[in-house]
Amino acid sequence: MSDFPLFPAQASTIAWQVDALYAFLLVLTVVFCLLVFGMVIIFAIKYRRRSEDEQPEQTHGNLVLELSWTIIPLFLSLFVFLLGADVFFRLQRPPSDPLEIYAVGKQWMWKIQHESGKREINTLHVPKGQPVRLTMTSEDVIHDFFIPAFRVKNDVLPGRYTTLWFEATQTGEFHLFCAEYCGTQHSGMIGKVIVLEPADYHDWLMGASSGESMVEAGERQFQQLGCETCHKSTATGRGPSLVGIYEKPVTLSNGQEVVVDSDYIRESILQPTAKIVAGYEPIMPIFEGQISEQSLLQIASYIKSLSESAE
Repeated sequence: MSDFPLFPAQASTIAWQVDALYAFLLVLTVVFCLLVFGMVIIFAIKYRRRSEDEQPEQTHGNLVLELSWTIIPLFLSLFVFLLGADVFFRLQRPPSDPLEIYAVGKQWMWKIQHESGKREINTLHVPKGQPVRLTMTSEDVIHDFFIPAFRVKNDVLPGRYTTLWFEATQTGEFHLFCAEYCGTQHSGMIGKVIVLEPADYHDWLMGASSGESMVEAGERQFQQLGCETCHKSTATGRGPSLVGIYEKPVTLSNGQEVVVDSDYIRESILQPTAKIVAGYEPIMPIFEGQISEQSLLQIASYIKSLSESAE
């Protein structure tokens, strides 16, 4: 069967669980299909009308039978729900302290940047045995980041951030696809994921000039845009201090509380009047159309680092 694989390789920690759920659903479907069609054939033969004046015996109900065909499917459905929920939550909750990588979809390519500053196009290098979290967005239309061998996929949307995580268990090259029709060259928006041993990944990461790290690039953008003029390290600026606020709640001028995450930072840069922090005036300039998605990710990474350094 090696020349005719029915499934991609199981190359991540979650892959076998996804396949087990799929196999269970497939077996359940086949069993019930055989049961239903078998009973249809048996009943059609056994209870066929044998003469024009034949009157069949009337059945007024069977409590045990009716309870059986109600309770058994109910428990099977609940079991399937629990299995699916377990896999879903595992896919949505990455382990603590994963390797952070950033991806931007664009017709028709994937632009990927590592925290160290290393950049790739349509190729993603990751280490074996280490959780990796991808933060993704799109510059134009809806894309979908899909790695079949890892059994992970998620939509990549313009105007917001989505994430997915995986932990590779095999070294080698694996397919990367866009699984959402995104234009005339959608079929060509393909790439590869290269899984290396941790030492080899470190050598690859350090082997060539990486340029600025995500944090360094974000700090440079922060200064070039003049953000530090208002957002000082103390609470004395015309805008709120950004030190220590990442993943923390802030109170808005309308009394609502929001958590400062990457989506909030992105919205505050592009549409600063949408959510104004209580006690501050709406004086921040609008940067929509003036800054790329990659730069927004870099600034968010820099603001995140301000909270990490403050701990």
